[in-house]
Amino acid sequence: QVQLVESGGGLVQAGGSLRLSCAASGRTISTYAMGWFRQAPGKEREFVAAISWAGRSTYYADSVKGRFTISRDNAKNTVYLQMNSLKPEDTAVYYCAADFMGNVGSRLTGQGAYEYWGQGTHVTVSS
Repeated sequence: QVQLVESGGGLVQAGGSLRLSCAASGRTISTYAMGWFRQAPGKEREFVAAISWAGRSTYYADSVKGRFTISRDNAKNTVYLQMNSLKPEDTAVYYCAADFMGNVGSRLTGQGAYEYWGQGTHVTVSS
């Protein structure tokens, strides 16, 4: 069993930055891909970013490309999401997810690729 705990959310003005963290426990994530998803009020959960187990490959939703950066520190069993130039439409609950099924490539943009999920952290961007 693995537990994922997100942190770093909060209230920020448009144009500002936040850095989300996802700390894993119970199992090492060093050999598995990780992803970030988000769910805005009244909307379905959507893909934000994903990173391969070694960090060599990253994937982004078009809406965040160039503004968000996903990274990982396998020694700390932690994944990060650096969010810059935030917009009000980025307001959502952000979830971290772990893929222990060995998915690669574009499969990592789908929720079905992930076996474990965190509880989420709230991000609110004011205009």
